[in-house]
This record gives sequence, C-alpha cells and structure tokens, in this order.
Amino acid sequence: MTRSTRRQFLKTTAAAATASVAAPMFLNASDKAGSKTPVVGRGEYTFECHHGWGELPDGHSYGNASHGVTVGEDGTVYITHQGTPGSIFVFDADGTFVRSMGKEHFRGSGKGHGIDLRKEGSEEFLYLSPSDAQLAFTKMTTKGEVVWTRGKKELHADSDVYQPKVGYRPTNTSFRPDGGYYLGDGYGSSTVFEYDANDKFVRTLGGRGAKDGQFNTPHGQWLDDRDGEPKLVVADRANKRLQWFDLDGNHVRTQGGFLFPADIDLQGDVLLVPDLHARITLLGPKNEVLAQLGDDEEWRAQALANRFAMRGKPASWKPGRFVHPHDACFTADGDILCVEWVRTGRVTMLKKV
Repeated sequence: MTRSTRRQFLKTTAAAATASVAAPMFLNASDKAGSKTPVVGRGEYTFECHHGWGELPDGHSYGNASHGVTVGEDGTVYITHQGTPGSIFVFDADGTFVRSMGKEHFRGSGKGHGIDLRKEGSEEFLYLSPSDAQLAFTKMTTKGEVVWTRGKKELHADSDVYQPKVGYRPTNTSFRPDGGYYLGDGYGSSTVFEYDANDKFVRTLGGRGAKDGQFNTPHGQWLDDRDGEPKLVVADRANKRLQWFDLDGNHVRTQGGFLFPADIDLQGDVLLVPDLHARITLLGPKNEVLAQLGDDEEWRAQALANRFAMRGKPASWKPGRFVHPHDACFTADGDILCVEWVRTGRVTMLKKV
C-alpha cells in the first residue's frame, strides 16, 4: 500500500490517551533476541529503536542531511538527501540498497528535501521538493523519469506571489482526495499552492504571518480524513503549531503544543508529527497526545545548544534519542521510518513492539 493510500484510507484501532500524560521513554530494554535495543514510547505505542537503518555502498553519502522519506506499495523506501550521488537513495523493505537517482535535484551535492508518493491508476509517482531556490518541484516515476517540473517562474505566473523580496525554496508536497495536490514553499514565501487533478492552479493558502491562516515556514502538510471530512493539515513549523483547512481553503482550527513540527503522516486514527527539536509526537483521533517518542528536556537542551552543534557530532548521539527528526512515515505494518537533519544523515527504523 502506498504512503498516500495508507495515510488516507487505512483504519486501525488506536487506543486513546490523555494529552496531559507525558510519554515515558524506556532505554536499554532487551529485545526478543536478547540484545540491548533502546525502546521508546508507551503502551500500545512502544517501539524498538534501530538506528542506522539501510547501509549505503561505498561512494554514497547523505552529506549534510537525510531529509525526506516515503514508502511505496511494495515496501520500497525512498530517502532524499544532501549528499552524493543524485538526491534520492532507494532501498528495499529490508534496508538493502537498490540504486541512487534524482539527478534533477543535484547541484554539486544533493538538494533533495520533501518526497511523497501517490498511486495514480496503476502507477506510483514521486513528488519532490528541492531545498534550493534555483530548482523546481518535480513529479517523476519511481524509475526517475520526469513527468513535469514547476518552479518559481511557473508558480508566479499562476499566482503572482513572487513580488520583489519574496523568496522561493520548496519544502514539501501533499495530495487531495480528488486527484489534486499541494506544493509547499515553506522556506521561501511561506505559501502553499493548490493545483487540481489536471495540473491547473486553483488557489494559494497562507503567506507569512502568525495569525490563523498564515504561516511561518509551512514545512510539511498532509490530508487528514480521520473525522470523515477531509482537511489539509499543515506543519506551521516556526509558529510551533499545526493548522487545519477545509478543502475550499478555509481555516478550520489551530493546535499548539509543538516545538518545531517538520512534517506529518497519517495511519488510521494516528497522526505522526516528527519534530525538529528532538522528538516525535503521535496524536490520537481527537488530536490528543498518545506518545512523544524520545521526549527528554535535558537531552533536547543538549541537541539544540550552540546553534545545533550536535548535528555535526555523531559521536555525541545517543541510542534511543533523536537529534533533529526532519521527516517520518509509517510503514504498512505500523512501524515508523525517521530521517534526521544531521550531518552524515541518520535513518532510524522504529519497530512496533
């Protein structure tokens, strides 16, 4: 099942927990094989934490960061990066390296950032958002064939957003149930652009600000259909909140309590929010906190100290602790893959206990 299909339609049973109860972390628990594996979470939402998932061959590197992750219907994993070669590394479901691709988002090093996947008819397509002002949103096949590109020039012709001094630097894409999609310029104009199923421009959402309906770095988005009325939910990162919009673009609600939410995934009634400030939050059907994986105030202070210096010091990273979760997604069986904004990259498989 594709990431898009899982997020929109898979319904699993989620046990409710109160938002006021913190999620404890358990470290150095024994796994079934008897080895020491850190465990994070609580109750039904407890995971073994396997860092360093997916071995890269010689000559391949995540460079300055592992940025985005998505999973195909057959379990194939696609990870964007700032290393070399290309901008995307592809693995099978067991973590065996398959190939590199994405030369379209390579300028001296990979400029891969957001990556999401949708099945359209009988074929899966990747939607890419490069972290680079000179590159374009791109739709491509899973083999790397480009379907279309849409950059600042095209977005401005459609929307007139890019007036003088308005920046452009893509972050993530997401999908509508009617075949349309959203393109998020989080690092630039703080605008989300909506297109219909025929690739025609519909409207913009947001623009920079702190009021409801405005954004300060809309870093990621996804479709939230848990209550039967599909809405767009946006990770409004620098405003430290999530915002929901109906499919006509109207603001519906805002929820705070986040640190620096980077992206969103959905499986059944559980909303997954990787937070750049060293934790992963799981929300239940009423957006109550089910668990906050890796949440530790003392560790977070260390991870954020000295302008995020720890991101460049792998020897300081601890098992069972996150440094900077940048993206995360569910696998079909309820595990979680997390990629972090750290030098040399860091990919973690969270196996549900």
